[in-house]
Amino acid sequence: MDYGAILRACRKRKGWTQEDLADALCIEQADISRIENDRKEPPMSLFQKWAIVTGSTDVLVAFIAGMEGMTILANILSVTGTSIIGGFINLLI
Repeated sequence: MDYGAILRACRKRKGWTQEDLADALCIEQADISRIENDRKEPPMSLFQKWAIVTGSTDVLVAFIAGMEGMTILANILSVTGTSIIGGFINLLI
């Protein structure tokens, strides 16, 4: 699965640069770039930390629950006042 676009959207939703995120995760900015451009797959532990520090735990829950990546991305980009969990629950109803 390509995680880059999803993780990039999480970072941008937080309003952070790649450098901001790299500092928060204690990794190199170049690794952030590689992950966001699908040249490096993040381990699940990094995916979890990324979601937590960007305030995107809703994305992590949607991913674990089996939501398809493009649906998660569409929800990140379209969410204004609701969470992805709310959108995920609406999909199930």
